[in-house]
Amino acid sequence: MVKFSKAIFDMDGLIFDTENLFMEEQQKIVEGYGYHLTREMYVKTLGLTGKALSDRLKELFGEGYPEKDVTIRVRKRLEEKAEAEGLPVKRGIRELLGYLKERGIECVIASSTHTKYIIKYLKTAGLDGYFSGITGGECVERSKPAPDIFLKALGDTPKCESLVLEDSENGIKAAHAAGIPVICIPDMARPPENVISLAEYEAETAADVIDMIRGKYENT
Repeated sequence: MVKFSKAIFDMDGLIFDTENLFMEEQQKIVEGYGYHLTREMYVKTLGLTGKALSDRLKELFGEGYPEKDVTIRVRKRLEEKAEAEGLPVKRGIRELLGYLKERGIECVIASSTHTKYIIKYLKTAGLDGYFSGITGGECVERSKPAPDIFLKALGDTPKCESLVLEDSENGIKAAHAAGIPVICIPDMARPPENVISLAEYEAETAADVIDMIRGKYENT
């Protein structure tokens, strides 16, 4: 039985219920530019960043879509909400982080969101003390489903001693491509069965992960 050394967390839709908030704000803002965003369209962008996200947005809206302006405005709204009332933390996250901290298991974040926003969101929610490292979307060239962000967050930790927690299809594919075991906690849309099958477990909430890892690793 191996030990458990590092838990690698996605953020949006996994730690915070921000995907729904981001979608709602984006829907309002793109309407002002003459575009219409549906839930199905938004789900297709989950886990993407950089060129991969830009290419997907062009597929959805066409070449003239004002991606930069929309993103800046949506992020500003989320920052205002985070500062005013804090972002909603997903069910079971605080329990899971407390459990891992008690057992000395390192927790890090690997998210497509820019590092500066990750730091701000964690601080406003009082979760910053649980994480020893952050790998934001700007830290790698290739977006999920490429494995780059998880390999960077992994560092020198053996893959067999690590675990990724993800909610999105692209995130699960990225963890699988990196060769790191992954647990799926679906958020806005449950990934298709062929993607779910790449995960070791599927959990309803983060708190359910505690029972899933207890007994699997010698130090849990």
